[in-house]
Amino acid sequence: MNLRLAALLAAVALSGACSILPESTPSDVYRLPSAQSAAVSNGMAQRWSLRLNKLQASEVLNSPKIAVIPQGDLISSYAASRWSDPAPVLLRNRLLDGFQRDGRVSLLSTDDSNFQADLELGGNLQAFQTEYQGSTAVVVVRLDALLVRSYDQRILASRRFEVRQQLGDVKVPAVVVGFGQASDRLTAQVVSWAVEQGQKIAPPVRNAAEPL
Repeated sequence: MNLRLAALLAAVALSGACSILPESTPSDVYRLPSAQSAAVSNGMAQRWSLRLNKLQASEVLNSPKIAVIPQGDLISSYAASRWSDPAPVLLRNRLLDGFQRDGRVSLLSTDDSNFQADLELGGNLQAFQTEYQGSTAVVVVRLDALLVRSYDQRILASRRFEVRQQLGDVKVPAVVVGFGQASDRLTAQVVSWAVEQGQKIAPPVRNAAEPL
């Protein structure tokens, strides 16, 4: 009887221990807000194709956490809130949407597929975070963009883009809106630059009537 009683008491103790373990804190999942501007370019349609690659990033940014620098060099993230995808994927997809809205480059793909393209757009996402400066806060998005020729992976053009979006409210929903606004501005700059460079360096398209 003593052994059976001891076993019963042990089972109760284990059951009680399981019931007092802290529950995981639920997270609010945010997508990057939809583009606010539906700008369509009247420029000449381009015949070259473009693949957008996932951006390289540090371990901190290459995650769904919403990064924030509250002071100095301390990197943290907003509690109980996260992005729907890692930041490099969010911005790559926003760039894809930007090219589609612009309309000049219609032959578009991403590195999620195996489609071949004349040029590739990628680079290093250096910043995708909120930074506090005294009592104010800004969203900072910084991208070192690379335009690469696909067949030999030669870098044809590079440029750094940086956008800083002032925040009037530091609550997470307002911060997310700020990220959307900053991403819109950066996307417009990258699209204009990439199309301009592509016009100069993309391989010529052979006319079907030309002899081989």
